[in-house]
Amino acid sequence: MNVKRIAILGSTGSIGTQALNVVRRHRDRFAVEVLCAGSNADLLIEQACEFEPNAVAIGDESQYLKVKEALEPLMIKVFAGQESIADLMEMDTIDIVLASIVGYAGLKPTLRAIENGHAIALANKETMVVAGAIVTEAAARNGVPILPVDSEHSAIFQSLVGEQGEWNASEERFVSAVDKILLTASGGPFRGRTREELSNVSLADALKHPNWNMGRKVTIDSATLMNKGLEVIEARWLFGIPAERIEVLVHPQSVVHSMVQYKDGSIKAQLGVPTMETPIQYAFSFPERIESHLPRLDFANYPTLTFERPDTSTFRCLDIAYRAIARGGNMPCAMNAANEVAVSRFIAGEIGFLDIADLVERTMQDTPFIENPTLQDLIDTNNQVNRMGK
Repeated sequence: MNVKRIAILGSTGSIGTQALNVVRRHRDRFAVEVLCAGSNADLLIEQACEFEPNAVAIGDESQYLKVKEALEPLMIKVFAGQESIADLMEMDTIDIVLASIVGYAGLKPTLRAIENGHAIALANKETMVVAGAIVTEAAARNGVPILPVDSEHSAIFQSLVGEQGEWNASEERFVSAVDKILLTASGGPFRGRTREELSNVSLADALKHPNWNMGRKVTIDSATLMNKGLEVIEARWLFGIPAERIEVLVHPQSVVHSMVQYKDGSIKAQLGVPTMETPIQYAFSFPERIESHLPRLDFANYPTLTFERPDTSTFRCLDIAYRAIARGGNMPCAMNAANEVAVSRFIAGEIGFLDIADLVERTMQDTPFIENPTLQDLIDTNNQVNRMGK
């Protein structure tokens, strides 16, 4: 069998480290070609020493010499700076790119990888939120598959495979058979709380996710339900399903990762224990399913699976996301940029938890609307919102 050579964008983050667990267990199938990290030089060096990629890149240029000197005996090429991460996507030895850089920063290298014909295992939902139309058009033009890694989107994808034709990134596939998508959400650490109870919650409180081990940005987005709003927009572009046919259900057990309801009333779901390694492995091995040593779901441990509608009056970010995609244009980009600023300010202790939604909504209202934005328009919108939020 051919060994797939993988480039991991964001190798030191939560998704990247779990992806390396998958590679570690399946060295007969996968090898690491490129590792890219933001600023965690120590972990990047450790990863490179173990997996011996062809090249590594560190976004923080001040860490370049440290990484270069450490890896020099292994003859690993070392690069630094955000531009170098995108440049490495032009390597013709890459088979698949795991796009797991958090936030807007993941857009440019993902687009560069698509333009160079590399399959994408997409864990960066912001790429689709900011520029879904541009990314899907580029993927279709270059014949590049975009394989979802988010557990919810992987579940939807797995529930669609085998239904009415083959999966094709260049078409609005499966739409004729699908009634709606049921996108599940854990509810985060604050599920069931009122606005009054959320008025003074701390950063530490927001980071106590009940089911998932994720990075700080994603965990806070989960607490505000913005993460689910971003996933609604991502699903709209990944699967060609209008947002009004994507329904969010809170499912606290995080066992049913998402569902697809078909026009005959049938519902298909993908279930499993809460771990990101399963969807990562599926994206890497698709269209095959390969052996996994992860724990199996024991239904006896989950005698009750519950579902409820999200409280969008308390957790307003989900409703804001629906409004952003309904308006279209550059509004999802403005929303995403405003949310990144708001979350950063919450982490820094400058604003409260409930202020995140207020800041995002206010910024969207103040951002000039562009109905059919170019990539440069989206870059300009992102930069403008960053300036407005500081």
